[in-house]
Amino acid sequence: MPDDLRLWLQRIGLEQCAEILAANDIDFDVLPDLSDEDLKELGLSLGHRRRLLRAIAELSSKPSQPVAEIAAADGDVVREAERRQLTVLFCDLVGSTELAGQHDPEDYRELLRRYHDAMTAVVQRYGGYVANYLGDGILAYFGWPRAEEDEAAQAVRAGLAAVSAAKKLSLHVHVGIASGTVVVGDLDAAGRRQAGAVAGETPNLAARLEALAGPDQVVIGGLTRQLVGAAFILDDLGPQELKGITEPVRVWQVLAERSVESRFDARAGRLTRFVGREHEVALLVDRFERAAAGEGQAVLLSGDAGIGKSRIIRQLHERLSGTSHTRLRFQCSPSHTESALYPVIRHLEHAAGFHPDDGPEARLDKLEALLRQGVEDVTESAALLAPLLSLPGVERYGALDLTAEQRSERTFRALIDQLLGLAAKEPVLYVLEDAH
Repeated sequence: MPDDLRLWLQRIGLEQCAEILAANDIDFDVLPDLSDEDLKELGLSLGHRRRLLRAIAELSSKPSQPVAEIAAADGDVVREAERRQLTVLFCDLVGSTELAGQHDPEDYRELLRRYHDAMTAVVQRYGGYVANYLGDGILAYFGWPRAEEDEAAQAVRAGLAAVSAAKKLSLHVHVGIASGTVVVGDLDAAGRRQAGAVAGETPNLAARLEALAGPDQVVIGGLTRQLVGAAFILDDLGPQELKGITEPVRVWQVLAERSVESRFDARAGRLTRFVGREHEVALLVDRFERAAAGEGQAVLLSGDAGIGKSRIIRQLHERLSGTSHTRLRFQCSPSHTESALYPVIRHLEHAAGFHPDDGPEARLDKLEALLRQGVEDVTESAALLAPLLSLPGVERYGALDLTAEQRSERTFRALIDQLLGLAAKEPVLYVLEDAH
């Protein structure tokens, strides 16, 4: 993908769409011809489709100048320096000197290009900004130029994904992640502009943590640990002496992402007393009681980020704790818009109680036990859902001779049958978070 198109997508807040467009050979010449149906087919969410089409319309409204030149000119806007909290990721290649000696220079250059492309794709998928390439190292920001409420967790997810992406190239990386207050913005010096120049201790801490991490390891600092809450399985490495930092720094190695029902549950620590919103909670309880009486209900709870929507849902769960019902909770993610069933996959993994140490057979057993709560004959449902969870179901259930369309239709039917089976036994509270 051309750099000017990638920069333009970053400017309009859609950098996570860059890889999708690149994979489909879409450049500035093609952009004006895209329709909403085209973008929907590519897997973009409704919000991203609307934002992209609006930006394309703005570019197309200046017909006297080529679209690429307009976008490039728009990208010349200087982002003023500002003080803000940032999470910084530093990723470095393991054994780069040895690798350089083992390859012809041209081959090594191509390997580095593939490595940089893979790492950049990972950072952008999780909402990060690649600030600089430092040889075989990559410096990335989460929380700039656009702030996100879970930027620290997204940075850690990106770190884990970077390790996996490097392994696919038969490479190994180590990753350091730190959070803190910095001053960040574009800087003009010596006739050159540096995008996203940062001042503060946080990038240095991230670099020191990266140096501390072993091959295929992700290491985080104290504030990042605090911000991610219970979202990850961590190994406390204790206080560590880091070069250039006066006091010992307590650090953690990230082992894996923890299976949790929602982002709020992952971040929530000790909560303050719930105040206000009694009318909203009472309305939700009333709607649940109507559903329990046989009158199905649907409620849309919407509002600006950070006003307490997830806390209201948590309060509803507490109010219904003594009521017989089944709770199903699905968490959408802006980092997985290419997977329409991502919330379903995460829910099944959590509800079935998958553990990182479980083998394929153990996970299939747990999947069957979960499905048996809603349907008696689990064979077909398990055979359809096993591929969603990357489980080898063919040996246990046999191959399904279905077209892609038939498989999709029967997979949705299996999910619906499971829901109806649960609802036939007792009321179901079905929560879909971050549906936008």
